[in-house]
Amino acid sequence: MRVMPLAADSLGVRSMATYVEAGALRLLIDPGVTLAPRRYGLDPAPAEEEALARARLRIEAYAVRATHVAVSHFHADHFRTDASLYAGRRVWAKDPRRATDRHQAAQGREFWRAIGPHCRLEPAEGQQVEVDGVTIRFSPPLPHGQDGSEFGHVVAVTVDDGMRFVHASDLQGPASPVATAYLLRERPDLVYLSGPPTYLQTQVGHEVVQRGIDNLVRLVGETGCRVIMDHHAVREPRFRERLAQAFDTGRVVTAAEYLGRRDECLEAWRAALWARRRRERPDVRDATGGP
Repeated sequence: MRVMPLAADSLGVRSMATYVEAGALRLLIDPGVTLAPRRYGLDPAPAEEEALARARLRIEAYAVRATHVAVSHFHADHFRTDASLYAGRRVWAKDPRRATDRHQAAQGREFWRAIGPHCRLEPAEGQQVEVDGVTIRFSPPLPHGQDGSEFGHVVAVTVDDGMRFVHASDLQGPASPVATAYLLRERPDLVYLSGPPTYLQTQVGHEVVQRGIDNLVRLVGETGCRVIMDHHAVREPRFRERLAQAFDTGRVVTAAEYLGRRDECLEAWRAALWARRRRERPDVRDATGGP
């Protein structure tokens, strides 16, 4: 099996877009990518806009190869309503009528209306299918973060060709005991998930962040799996210090590290990127309108 993160927060954009090859299966997961509209009171820096353009092109290039597509949920950094990414393929997507918040329900209904005529579109929840000897299995709805999250639910996808890979999207740790139990039951060899949102600790609370760290360490300890931890986890400059318990297991890496690259957590570095641009080009105003 070949697992390739295509776009990620440690690669400069908000995304968990991933391409998986296993036997004859060519699976594109969560082909969305965005930037945070505001961080530190600043709009995206030019370096972020450039990373976004590259990420979109990379996702589109791998979509051409894909035979199947999976969409875990309907936040803009996880899907695009662009028929060319899905046309002629078998597509599994979160059911917008089931276990969803108002925002995702509206986005999901629009996705199904726009994409449905162009592909074989099916609800993902609970499905298990075989593609030329490779098993693809979808979770029931799992909480987007902690149980009772206002952000609704997501669907995890497992690809098993003898090696077992789980793309677990925005579980944020996992923060939820339900999501943790599901991952433990899957017995993965490799998991790709959104880590604890340390940058939101003042909103969600220290206990939620710590629970996500503890659950991740437990997952590694009980299964021996490797973990790609990215997305919410790398959105502040001190994330390695804040998530040291996870990294210290020796089994956890960012998406950039998994690819053998240096982290480029551009959103976390946004203030520094604008400060450097002001030094280099004092005649250019920054995103706040200041010199």
